[in-house]
Amino acid sequence: MLLGLLFALLAGTLVGLQNIFNSKVNEKAGSWTTTTLVLGLGFLASFILGLFFEGSNMFNLQQMKGWYWFSGLLGIGVVAGIVQAIKYLGPTFAISIVLTSQLGFAVLWDSLGWMGLEKVPFTFQQFLGVLVIIAGAIVFKWSEGREEKAEVILTRHDPKAEISRSIG
Repeated sequence: MLLGLLFALLAGTLVGLQNIFNSKVNEKAGSWTTTTLVLGLGFLASFILGLFFEGSNMFNLQQMKGWYWFSGLLGIGVVAGIVQAIKYLGPTFAISIVLTSQLGFAVLWDSLGWMGLEKVPFTFQQFLGVLVIIAGAIVFKWSEGREEKAEVILTRHDPKAEISRSIG
């Protein structure tokens, strides 16, 4: 379990870092160029690493169901959607919504046993967990708006505050 937690933490860190890079590329190159670069470079790196670690077994795909192949196409929606969300919402709020959505749908698919997953009973604790995360995203966004209002009021009443803040 500890190893799984470490991999999950690593993946979360890398996704956060990738989203920062993606949003910076998107500022200069546009959404579809960003998506192409991310998935194209990802393909190249995955292919090279796959050959290194799995060799010819990498091409042994007979046991795989045909609809699993669409996973790569879903990546287009993931990258393009996150890039646009960050553009309109900012990185932290966009990612909080993405994570909340991921958890909510993972609970739904687990509890219904969709996509070949083992059916896991939906519990009250899971429901509370999803609600807490949704509430956290709402509180985060609500507090973010309050800070912006406070900053505007401060600058309106004390012009020196703007000068001292930009110097410090």
